[in-house]
Amino acid sequence: MQVSEAWLRELVNPPIATAELVAQLTMAGLEVDAVTPVAADFSGVVVAEVLETVQHPNADKLKVCQVNVGQEQALQIVCGASNVRPGLKVPAALIGAVLPGDFKIKESKLRGELSFGMLCSEKELGLATTSEGLMELPTDAPIGQDIREYLLLNDNVIELGLTPNRADCLSVVGVAREVAVLNGLTLPSDDSVVIEPQHQQTLDVQVHSAEACPAYLGRLIKGIDSAAQTPLWMQERLRRSGIRSLSPVVDVTNYVLIELGQPLHAFDADKLTAPVVVRRSRAGESLALLNDQTIELDGEALVIADQHRALALAGVMGGKESAVFAETRDIFLECAFFNPISVAGKARQFGLHTDSSHRFERGVDFNLQRRAIERATQLILEIAGGRPGPVTEVINTEALPARLAVKLSSSQIEKVLGIQYSDTQVRDLFCGLGMRVEPCADGWEITPPAFRFDIAIEEDLLEEIGRVYGYNNLPSSHLLMRTELGKAPESVLGLDRLQDCLVDRGYQEAITYSFVDEAMQKAVAPDDEFIRIQNPISSELAVMRTTLWCGLLNAALYNINRQQSRVRLFETGLRFGYENGAIRQQKMLAGIALGDLNAEQWGEKSRKVDFFDVKADVEALLGLTGSVAVFKAAEHPALHPGQTACIFNQDGETIGLLGMLHPTLQKQLGFDSSVFLFELNQDAILQRKVPKFSPLSKFPSVRRDMALLVAEAVSADAIIACIAETGEQSIRDVSIFDVYRGQGVAEGSKSVALSLVLQDFSQTLTDAEIDAIFRRVLETLTAKLNAKLRE
Repeated sequence: MQVSEAWLRELVNPPIATAELVAQLTMAGLEVDAVTPVAADFSGVVVAEVLETVQHPNADKLKVCQVNVGQEQALQIVCGASNVRPGLKVPAALIGAVLPGDFKIKESKLRGELSFGMLCSEKELGLATTSEGLMELPTDAPIGQDIREYLLLNDNVIELGLTPNRADCLSVVGVAREVAVLNGLTLPSDDSVVIEPQHQQTLDVQVHSAEACPAYLGRLIKGIDSAAQTPLWMQERLRRSGIRSLSPVVDVTNYVLIELGQPLHAFDADKLTAPVVVRRSRAGESLALLNDQTIELDGEALVIADQHRALALAGVMGGKESAVFAETRDIFLECAFFNPISVAGKARQFGLHTDSSHRFERGVDFNLQRRAIERATQLILEIAGGRPGPVTEVINTEALPARLAVKLSSSQIEKVLGIQYSDTQVRDLFCGLGMRVEPCADGWEITPPAFRFDIAIEEDLLEEIGRVYGYNNLPSSHLLMRTELGKAPESVLGLDRLQDCLVDRGYQEAITYSFVDEAMQKAVAPDDEFIRIQNPISSELAVMRTTLWCGLLNAALYNINRQQSRVRLFETGLRFGYENGAIRQQKMLAGIALGDLNAEQWGEKSRKVDFFDVKADVEALLGLTGSVAVFKAAEHPALHPGQTACIFNQDGETIGLLGMLHPTLQKQLGFDSSVFLFELNQDAILQRKVPKFSPLSKFPSVRRDMALLVAEAVSADAIIACIAETGEQSIRDVSIFDVYRGQGVAEGSKSVALSLVLQDFSQTLTDAEIDAIFRRVLETLTAKLNAKLRE
C-alpha cells in the first residue's frame, strides 16, 4: 500500500516531521517498508506557455519557440519535441536550473540559434522512466509558478507493508484514521454528497448468491464526454499510489479505491443486456478478462453477468467485452460488497492478483458502498460530465457479517499490559478507531465497526490499546514463574540427537514445503493416494506430499544446478495420506546423498557414495536406539530394483526404506550421478532400548576366524542370525570382515570370512571347548544355510 504523505496530511496533519510519522506508523503495527520522494531533486523549473514556434533555419527537427515564463519578456528556447505548439503549457527549466543528475541549464546555441532554457518532459524531471514528448500541463496552470509547488512535488510516498488483518488501512482514509488516533486528533467527519438523479432510467439487478454478495449497488450514467481528460492532480495522486492513469472513468474508480478502500467497476452500458445478475459461474463457461487473458470457469466462481454471458469475475477483474473504451457514452457503475470467503483464493486460482481482490479477500467495509458510489459519481460528473440516474440497491441485511460486542475488562488491561486506562481514555481510543463503546460491569462492551474484521476477542482489544499506547512505552517487569521440570524418560530418544548424528556425518538439515508438484509426487510415489489442495499457492504446489523425498530431490537438484556436486541433506517433517478414508499425517525423517563420499582431500582416493555408505548412516541412527534393525531386499517404483532395502525392527515392523533412485527417474529429473535416499518413521526410531549394565568377565577372550562357502543369495544378516540361533553363551561377538568371489569359488557362490569372539564368565576356555563350540556353529550353518568350511 503506497500513500502520498501530502494527501494524507490533507485529511489529518499532526505537527510532526516525516521521520516521526513513519516511526509512529511502524510502532502501531503498520510497518513502513520505504519512504521515497515523489520526484527527483531539481530546481529552477517553472510553468511556461509556448507563444510562438517557427522552424529552425538549420535543422529540420528543431523549432525556435517564444516562451512566456512569467517574466517581462518572452524567452527564446530551441526545442525538438514533436508535441511543441503555440498555446501549450509546459515545464521550462530556466538558466541556472539544476535537473536530476546534476544537469545544469546554461545559455547555449543550437545550430546557430540561441536558447535561453529548456522545455522539459516527465523523464527529464525524473517523474517517469520514459516519455514521448514534452510534459503537457493543464490550460489553467499559473505561468511562472515553480513546478514543484504547482505539482506538489515536495512530497513523499510512504510504502506500508500491511499484515492481512489490517484491510481497514488499505486506503488513505484508513491510514488517516490511525494517524489521528495516534496523535490525539479528530478525523474530519464524512462529508459525502448525495447526487440527485437527472433521469429515472435504471438497469434491473438480480442477486442469486446473496450469501456471497450481500450488497450490490449500481447506477446508470448517461452521456459522458468521451474526449474528457483526467485532471493532472488526480493523475499525480494515482501515480504516487502506484497506479497508471488510463481514462477518466477508470481513473475515478481507482481513485475512490485508494481514497476510501472500496473497489468499483464501470461497464459500457450499451454492451449490457439487462438484467445484471450476480451468480455462480457455469461449469465450462469462459470469460475474456481486461488483461487479455481468457479463463474457463469451474462452476464455483462468483461472476457478474447479464442475460447472455458472464461480464466480470466478481471482486477480481472485469471482462473485456463490456469494458469502458474511448467511444463509451453511457456507463453502468457498480459498487458491491463480496463476502471475503466467496472471493478468497479465486484470483490465485486463475493466476491473478488485483487491487480489488487484495481488498475483498481481506474484507471491505460493508457500510461503505453508498458513500463510494456517490463519491465516484461526483468525480465522474466533474471530469467527464454526464447525467446520473438513481442508485439501484440490492441489500440482504441477514447475509451481512454480524458485528458482535466484545467485552473488555479494566482488570485485564492492568494485568496484561501493566498500565491503568481510564474510562475516558478507553472511549477516546476506541471511538477514534470507529468502534462503539458501552459501559458494563467491570469494563466495557465494544462493538467493532464494519471495516474491522480482526476484532473478535478481548485480546484483540488489548492489542489495540497496546499498539496505540506504544509497545515501547509499556512498563517492563520481571515475571515470577514457578515451573516444574518435565519428565525425560530414557526410553525416548530426542529428535535433536538424531539430527546431531546426521550433522556429524556430513548432512545438512533442509526444510521444504509440505505441498509439492503433482508430477513429482506421481513420479516418486506413483502408488500412493495423495491429498489435493483446493486453493494451491501455485500449480507447482498443488498436492500434499506422501513422502519427504519430493522436497529433498528438488533441493538436491537446486544445489547441483549451482555447482554443488556433493550433496548431503536430511529433513524431519510430516507426510500426508489416507488411512481408512481419513486423512493421516505421520512424522518422518528422510535423507538424500549423492556425489563424492568425502569432501575433496589428499589422504584417500576419491570415490562416489554407494548404497552401503548410506546404509551405514542409517545404521548409525538406529544404533542410537540400542535396538537391532534388519535390512531386507525390497522393491519400490522410484528405487533401483537391485539396491533397495526395507528396514524392520526386532518385532518385524516396517520402520523405513533405503535405496538408490531408479536410473530412469534419475535421468528424468536431471541428475548425472547416482542418488541415494532413505526415509524412517520417527515414532519407531525414537523408542530407545534402555541400556543395562553387564558385568565384565575376568577371563580372557579368544578370537577364531572361519571362511564359509555359501550361495550368492545368502545374506550376511542370515549368517549372523543363524549363529545367534545356536544359543552358544560363550559367543560374545560375530563380525564379517571379508567377502570374496573369484578364482577358487564356484559360480553362484561366495566366500564369507567372519570372526567369532568367545569368552566365558566362569573360566578360561580350553582349546577343546573352543573347538567344540566352533564345530557346533559350523554344523548349524551347514544344516540351515548349506554352508561349507572353505579349505
